Amino acid sequence: MSLIITDECINCDVCEPECPNEAITPGEEIYEIDMSKCTECIGHYDTPQCVEVCPVDCIPKDPDNEETQDQLMDKYQKLTA
Repeated sequence: MSLIITDECINCDVCEPECPNEAITPGEEIYEIDMSKCTECIGHYDTPQCVEVCPVDCIPKDPDNEETQDQLMDKYQKLTA
């Protein structure tokens, strides 16, 4: 599943540059993750880099957008083709 940024986000700017797929962008109030680009860093890293650097722990998995590891890898391959 892709990740989401909750309203606990403090707009600290550390997650956006860590995303290898450029899925994180500034929203109107908080940063947002484009689920069509989020692969949870599958294909790039072992763990989602935005989650690793977030100081307030506001980037959980999105329960409304469940994806398997295979689906995330397929998305990675399409994004990097």
